[in-house]
Amino acid sequence: MNGLTGAYVPGSSWLHRLPAGAKLAGLAVACTGLVLLRSPLALAGAAVVVAGLYAWSRVGLAATWAQIKPVRWFAVALFGMQLIFADLQGALATTLRVVLAVALAGLVTLTTRTSAMMAALERCLAPARFVGLDPFRLSLLLSLTVRSVPVVAGLATRVREAQRARGVERSLRAFAVPLVVSSLRHADALGEALSARGLDD
Repeated sequence: MNGLTGAYVPGSSWLHRLPAGAKLAGLAVACTGLVLLRSPLALAGAAVVVAGLYAWSRVGLAATWAQIKPVRWFAVALFGMQLIFADLQGALATTLRVVLAVALAGLVTLTTRTSAMMAALERCLAPARFVGLDPFRLSLLLSLTVRSVPVVAGLATRVREAQRARGVERSLRAFAVPLVVSSLRHADALGEALSARGLDD
């Protein structure tokens, strides 16, 4: 299943060896902690910790930047909006929280095989059987959703770069239409991969 969408980077670091369930639980705790941090200085310290985790994972600079790159313009826009409606400290804190949460989620996907993530989610969703739902299919849905976020973000980045090359970066239509078409093509390819694995029903 890892080949369906996969941002996973093979490695032997302690983050790679950590069980998927522990990483997902750690991600939830870390994101909760980011919400509780109010000071930009404290969040800057959290950023150092996140950078250290990326360094220890040894996933490489290209993979690291790929996690942040899709949200860079959103972060700029968010900072601007927060600066209008709040103060500088609040704008910095909110923007750092979002970027760090995305970076942490990206680190989990980079160091966790899709099969391992699905197995962990399936165990967590086991009680869903009592209401007639299939934990495996629910875990598959959640895993594919998580994996599709960076894929669609990457498609948006490529479309934006193509816009600039054609000199139509201000055209909403020139951005939206290629993005929708590219996303549908990705969905078709994903559907074919699932069908080939007998998961289309």
